[in-house]
Amino acid sequence: MKKLESREDIELLVNSFYQKVIKDETIGFFFNDIAKVNWDKHLPKMYSFWESILFGQMTYKGNPMAVHFPINEMEAMEMKHFEKWIELWKKTIEENFVGENADTAIYKAENIARLMAYKMEMARKPG
Repeated sequence: MKKLESREDIELLVNSFYQKVIKDETIGFFFNDIAKVNWDKHLPKMYSFWESILFGQMTYKGNPMAVHFPINEMEAMEMKHFEKWIELWKKTIEENFVGENADTAIYKAENIARLMAYKMEMARKPG
């Protein structure tokens, strides 16, 4: 096991994670069928997103929350979906990395998932 400490490590983490996601019965359809993700564009954005979060490299440009609202309108993104996302993220980290940045990646992802789940639920409530 190695420490999570470079852009290359983030690329390994993100690629390994999404290999699990696209095969997953609970959340894969969001990526494959609803968002129809262009992986050539999505993966580099995710590398930059996590590089910014973990290493303070401000390479990410975008609003991750805003991108999810249209998907949530097509198909409700519920807590169970975010819980599965976290489960797969943690599993991927634990299979590949140890150390403070690995722990931070889990902690930050849990916070992001909770906030996103809350915002998606609020967006579905009438009025």
